Amino acid sequence: MIIRLLAGTAAGLALLSGTALATPVKGAPELTSNDLYKAAALPKAACKLDKGTSAASTRKYVTKLVACLNTAWKPAIKDFAPVKVEFKGPDEKESCSTGMDVSGSFSEVCATVIRVRLADDWIKAKNDLTVFTSIARTWGGVVTGQTGIGKAWWGLENDADAAIMNEQNRRYYLQIDCFVGVSAKALGRQVKDWKPVAKVPEFWKNRYQGKTANRLSWLEKGYKSGKPGACNTWTASSSKVA
Repeated sequence: MIIRLLAGTAAGLALLSGTALATPVKGAPELTSNDLYKAAALPKAACKLDKGTSAASTRKYVTKLVACLNTAWKPAIKDFAPVKVEFKGPDEKESCSTGMDVSGSFSEVCATVIRVRLADDWIKAKNDLTVFTSIARTWGGVVTGQTGIGKAWWGLENDADAAIMNEQNRRYYLQIDCFVGVSAKALGRQVKDWKPVAKVPEFWKNRYQGKTANRLSWLEKGYKSGKPGACNTWTASSSKVA
């Protein structure tokens, strides 16, 4: 029995069982040949962001960033539904996707909205690296949710060898990394070194992110291309998603 944590959906944690698919993934067209991969490079979205170091300015920053991501990704996703932001109260620490209490800042998709908890770690930060990266990762869950990728990944039959299941999960999270690169390109963000981005931690302990070299490769691939189709981790060789 393998745990498949579906970030970016309301599914949260579940235990699934079934028969494993071979690697690379086959028989799952929503993953390997999704219509998203046919989309053109995302159009540039004018998005001037200024985080500041107050709760109000950080809230404004997050709200504008999500609005910019809505604009950037709308042309690429069929029947796209704009996503709104809801901010948790100071005492609301529970994650809808994991059930854990989180004392610091975090963002996640809950049903059809992005829910954000703001704490001093984001508010007082002198730069926006952590906030931008965290929101962009969460947005990757919006993309997988609205394109059927998340549902197809969640539905992979999975009573297989742990190594196969782990690889499937890495394919998912490396695709999220690649979408971060695509988003950064569309929003005109200048990134010369992806290492600080890769080091930004998740609010939960994600052991499916893959080797650092592969993470950096997928981040850069998405950024250089600007096209969602550059992010098809599902047909990549196993070495590219290790």
